[in-house]
Amino acid sequence: MRYSQVFPKTKKTAPKDAESINHQLLVRAGFIDQLMSGSWTFLPLGLRVLQKVVQIIREEMNATGAQELAMPLLHPKEIWNETGRWDTAKEVMYQFKDTRDKEYALSFTHEEIVIDLARKHIQSYKDLPLKIYQFSTKFRNEARARSGILRGREFLMKDLYSIHISEVDMYEYYWQVKEAYLRAFKRMGFESIKVAEASGGVFTDKHTHEFQVLADSGEDTIYYCDCGECEWVQNKEVFEGKVGEKCPECGKCEILESKSIEVGNIFPLDTRYSEKMNFFVTDENGNKINPWFASYGIGPSRVVGTLVETNHDNKGIIWPESVAPFLAHLVNIGVDASNIYTKLQDAGVDVLYDDRDLSAGEKFADADLIGIPVRLVVSKKTNGKIEWKMRNSKTEEVLDLEEVTNRLAPR
Repeated sequence: MRYSQVFPKTKKTAPKDAESINHQLLVRAGFIDQLMSGSWTFLPLGLRVLQKVVQIIREEMNATGAQELAMPLLHPKEIWNETGRWDTAKEVMYQFKDTRDKEYALSFTHEEIVIDLARKHIQSYKDLPLKIYQFSTKFRNEARARSGILRGREFLMKDLYSIHISEVDMYEYYWQVKEAYLRAFKRMGFESIKVAEASGGVFTDKHTHEFQVLADSGEDTIYYCDCGECEWVQNKEVFEGKVGEKCPECGKCEILESKSIEVGNIFPLDTRYSEKMNFFVTDENGNKINPWFASYGIGPSRVVGTLVETNHDNKGIIWPESVAPFLAHLVNIGVDASNIYTKLQDAGVDVLYDDRDLSAGEKFADADLIGIPVRLVVSKKTNGKIEWKMRNSKTEEVLDLEEVTNRLAPR
């Protein structure tokens, strides 16, 4: 793509109310735009990043045997009354009446809708387990919609739901999803993810698990053992010990404290929802039972913001290769690089070509701000070759087109 055609271009300054790094850099680099507090447009460059995050998650969900679908975002009051959450979750739900006095809510989650769907189509243990997921917009009446796209009132969520004939089967899949999440986050470029024990909030009275990225800018606080002997981690809501005490699991290392950003969570929900919504299946002995249920969430838009919070410097964003909007950023200085751009495209290289008539300094500043992994510079100085520089490196190389193509072309 030619950058001269990209909408919009970079900004020299961040919005005055932008406190968080992701808010500042994503707006300045032309990835997102704010409509109102907690509501964001993903612009073309930002959407490319978001789509790559979504695809990684999709591949890992499919690998667990889950099937993708799309469920409604507008829900009738009656379905939420079956579990009592119309009242117990009303603080986070957007509830309203239409012109016929019919009451509805905008989706903040889909547990009730999944149970309703399942009870229409599943009668026997032979139909279980069921594993279904979607990527959909969630609406939550967030009292503190801030920190850029880390905390919104309207945001993209990947929500997975599984239904099982037994608790044993539910937990077998529950831990399988945990590993799938860890693989997905590693592929996105997160070097370290802590899986923290947490409370269930409005979803369950059981302890659940959160996927936390260590970050000084995080709003969450977690406590963990970092000696490599165990994986003990708890969030602030359930932690009852003291920093510096011995880890209760391994008994060897001290408990550490850190700020963090939550990027995913998994919830074991037992038979609570199927009981309240009168969902039964026949087991292999012919008995009617309430099946076991679990839900699992990742916020792809939140992931994008977290990646920026943990991958930047004083010049701009540093995207991991797997989610970058483009793999290479081609910059021409005083010469025409259209022929090189075409040849890179023909080789299958995902490249952004800054073909604008601007100074070298302006183009380099934009390249650093946008944060594409590889910068390629063509100028009179390179004398028919190409200057190669990684975004996260200070060193430069001068290569011929064949070597550049060999490094960048998909295998």
